[in-house]
Amino acid sequence: MKVLCFGSMNLDYVYQVDHIVRLGETENSAGMRVNCGGKGLNQSVALAKAGVPVWHAGLIGQDGISLIDKCKEYGVNADYIHVTEGRSGHTIIQVDKDGNNSILLFGGANRRMTEAFVDEVLSGFGEGDIILLQNEINLLDVIMDKAYGKGMQIVLNPSPYNEDLNKCDLGKVAYFLLNEIEGEQMTGEKEPEKILEGIHRKYPEAKVVLTLGEAGSIFMCGGTICRQGAFKVKAVDTTAAGDTFTGYFISSVISGMKPEEGLCLASKAAAMAVTRPGALDSVPTMEEVLEFQGKETIIC
Repeated sequence: MKVLCFGSMNLDYVYQVDHIVRLGETENSAGMRVNCGGKGLNQSVALAKAGVPVWHAGLIGQDGISLIDKCKEYGVNADYIHVTEGRSGHTIIQVDKDGNNSILLFGGANRRMTEAFVDEVLSGFGEGDIILLQNEINLLDVIMDKAYGKGMQIVLNPSPYNEDLNKCDLGKVAYFLLNEIEGEQMTGEKEPEKILEGIHRKYPEAKVVLTLGEAGSIFMCGGTICRQGAFKVKAVDTTAAGDTFTGYFISSVISGMKPEEGLCLASKAAAMAVTRPGALDSVPTMEEVLEFQGKETIIC
C-alpha cells in the first residue's frame, strides 16, 4: 500500500498579534515570520513524522523551492512536486496571544493543476493505495474520479468547505476528516451527533472523524461510535493542529490500530503541535507522541 497526498503547498506569512484584527481596525504586529505550510504539505509531513512513507503531489512557483527542501528534510517524497510559472500559494496568518488564528489564503500555483499533471501523478499509484485530499487545489473532482477509477481509497479533509466540493462525487470518499464548522457546512446541523447522522444518511459507507476542539473528537462507522477527549495544554499556535491530527489518524489506520487507539494517538499529536509555533515545524515525531503524558478531558 502506497500513500499519496495530493494537495496544497504554501508559504505562510505569520503575524503575532494581541487579538485578531477587527473590521476597520489597524493593529501593530509583535512579530512576523515566514513558514512553510499548506494543508496538503502539513498532512504529508504529519504522515512522515508518524513513520508512514508518503508521496506529495503539487505545484509551486519559483519562489517556493524551500517547500521542496522541507519535504526532503522531513522525509516526504517530492518526486511529484513540479515548478510552474507564477507565485506559489501563500497565506496571511494572524496568531493572537491565546494561540488562536485567522487565515487568508491565496491559491497561486495550487490552483493551476492540469489534467495531464493529474494523470502523470496517478500513473504511479493503483488499487488499494490511499490518496489524501483537501480542498485548497483545483481539479479536486477530476483527481477524485480518476483515483477512484484506479481503486484507490479516498480520504478527504473538506477544507475549506466551498462550492468546489459540489462538483465532487463525495459518495466515493472512504474517510471524511472534518471539524464541527465544516460539519455544519456539510449537513446544516450544529450538534455533533446530528452532524454525524447527516453525513451517514448521505454517505452510509463512509467512515467519519469529527474533531471538536477542546471537546475532543468522535469516530463513526455505521452504527459504531467512539469518542476521545482532548488533552489539556497551553496553546501557542493552533495553525497546523487539525492537519497533524489528520496525518496521525491516517497513520493509525495504515498500521491497523483500532479507531479508539487512532483517536487517542491523533489527539496527543495535535495537542503537542499547538504548544509550538509554526506549521511543519510544530508537528511532533511519533517518538515524541508516544512519550507524551497529558491530562485528558472527560467525554461523557
